Amino acid sequence: MSTLTLDYANCLTDRIGAQGIDARDLEEAGQRLAELTERLQKTAGTGWERWRMLPFDPVRSAHVRTVNSLAEKLRPVTDNLLVLGIGGSALGNIALHSALNPITYNLLRRERRAGPRLFVLDNVDPHLVSRTLRFIGDDDPGFQRTIVNVISKSGETAETAAQFMIVRSALKKALGDRHADHIVATTDPAHGTMRALCEAEGYTTLPVPEGVGGRFSVLSPVGLFSAAMCGIDIEQLLEGAAKMDVRCSNPEARSNPAAFLAWLLIELARRGKPNHVLMPYCNALYGLADWFRQLWAESLGKRFDLDGKEVFAGVTPIKSLGATDQHSQIQLYREGPNDKVIGFLEVESFDEDITIPADLDVDALRYLHGRSLAELLRAEKRATEYALLESQRPNFTIRFPRLDAFTVGQFIQLWEITTAYAGLLLNIDAYDQPAVETGKKATFGLMGRSGFEEWKNKVDRALQPTEHTV
Repeated sequence: MSTLTLDYANCLTDRIGAQGIDARDLEEAGQRLAELTERLQKTAGTGWERWRMLPFDPVRSAHVRTVNSLAEKLRPVTDNLLVLGIGGSALGNIALHSALNPITYNLLRRERRAGPRLFVLDNVDPHLVSRTLRFIGDDDPGFQRTIVNVISKSGETAETAAQFMIVRSALKKALGDRHADHIVATTDPAHGTMRALCEAEGYTTLPVPEGVGGRFSVLSPVGLFSAAMCGIDIEQLLEGAAKMDVRCSNPEARSNPAAFLAWLLIELARRGKPNHVLMPYCNALYGLADWFRQLWAESLGKRFDLDGKEVFAGVTPIKSLGATDQHSQIQLYREGPNDKVIGFLEVESFDEDITIPADLDVDALRYLHGRSLAELLRAEKRATEYALLESQRPNFTIRFPRLDAFTVGQFIQLWEITTAYAGLLLNIDAYDQPAVETGKKATFGLMGRSGFEEWKNKVDRALQPTEHTV
């Protein structure tokens, strides 16, 4: 089995001088990290840390059995899978699909795809929604062979509720009473508005597990259903996550990639580098950089610590793409403020490669003859590493031996456990999101939901028109 590795040498003082961390600092942190590892082992599977159990039986086998059974039933009769969700209900689905299926997946003929085309409506942008529905509806047989997966634990998230109301109406118009057969709701197993609606309408349901927040839910039915429908091996995905979890349970910090990565990043943030860039040298991994941004930002950006002290904790996650952003962002990262840590994602062995032909015989380009694109991409990444070292900018590399479900599962579990460690190191609650709730309540008020009238008044008072407009 392929194992992810973490190379952190470029964050140490012997490579970047005073901008880095002395290896002796890690030795001093070892006991503290061992204590945190023991603490996380005790809380794993409890409260909002139930996501730790998703890769393990009996949770794993129950979810795989349920998801695969439903996917095997629906896949042969489905041309389009339309996922409705936002935040954690969408980003994980997009990340898995973009990492493990070709970028041309939706363009392939039905017999060449592993399953239905996948469309994820992760916003309420009217262009996005209307044009997606028009494309599906106009393409014969349209909604007749479309399954809609609405993902909402409560059913009351405004964006997903609006999407669902629109799509449900379109389904009813096209299919009449049969529309219910085309809806799969991933929701709370027992409670909530969506659960009540599912029971009343007879919709098929999958569970959002108790104690699993949206940004930690990709390895639950929230992410597994669309993955299974589109031919991704969810058993291998969970197996990779389980293997990484074992590694991240080691009390020895140097053998525990999550503990080490969390300490490294939080320590560098404390030393004036609070901006954390994730830069895949592989287009397929770009969706995982988006997923990482939500996980890191929503989990660690907190005004108060666990003692009630106002701390304004947090780091800023940034996504980048190699080699594309060598021609844009790297200029800033090398010569702008030295306030960033750059994390590279590197694939050692691509399952496809292209040799550069030698039939353009130009002196300045002859060095490329017979070389491959994988070689060039690898050289671009190493050159960027070197350039950053020259400017004393800390960076690290997470290496995928190859890109498959097993290694992607490892990556997901690595960052989720790293987030748990980072929360403890910052002494904050990594699982709440009070700042997000304010925006939700204000939206309810502005849209006229009963009981939220005062929120509309607050917004109107704060944002009343002024003369300060150019």
